[in-house]
Amino acid sequence: MVRHGETEWSELGRHTGRTDVPMLERGREQARSLAGPLGAIPFSLVLTSPLSRAAETCALAGFADRAEATDDLLEWDYGDYEGRTTFEIREERPGWTLWSDGVPGGETAADVGRRADRVIERVRQTGGNALCFSHGHVLRVLASRWIGLPPMGGRMLALDACAMGVLGWEREVPVIARWNEPSPG
Repeated sequence: MVRHGETEWSELGRHTGRTDVPMLERGREQARSLAGPLGAIPFSLVLTSPLSRAAETCALAGFADRAEATDDLLEWDYGDYEGRTTFEIREERPGWTLWSDGVPGGETAADVGRRADRVIERVRQTGGNALCFSHGHVLRVLASRWIGLPPMGGRMLALDACAMGVLGWEREVPVIARWNEPSPG
């Protein structure tokens, strides 16, 4: 799995859910640097969020011709907190966290978990390697669900812009094999 490259909002710590914020040139460089390492792996399935920052990361990494866009990989819908920083939100709601307090007018952790579960089901049915291009919070939930934790388990899995993670198996047990590995660029 790959989180999209840097955007202005990700640099500023703004909750970027459904707003289609473009990548910065640095984010594009990060995405291009993925082509070599990812290009050497045979993928049976390539999925991407339809939002431009993820789809462009996918394209610059060399997978646009094979990728299928799916709404299940859209970022968490932050509702009324879209575009705001945690600091700004905590001025009104001291101690607020996305994971435990949710967002007015947006999705709950359980909602995002159901979407992640659908992606996991598709990936497990492929019989081969799968590659997902998406966003920070939804990928953290996906990893949590992969290893059998509730969606809120994603709160313990930081994921930087254009970082990669590998979900896999140790015998018959789902594991997080690698996590938050920076792009080579």
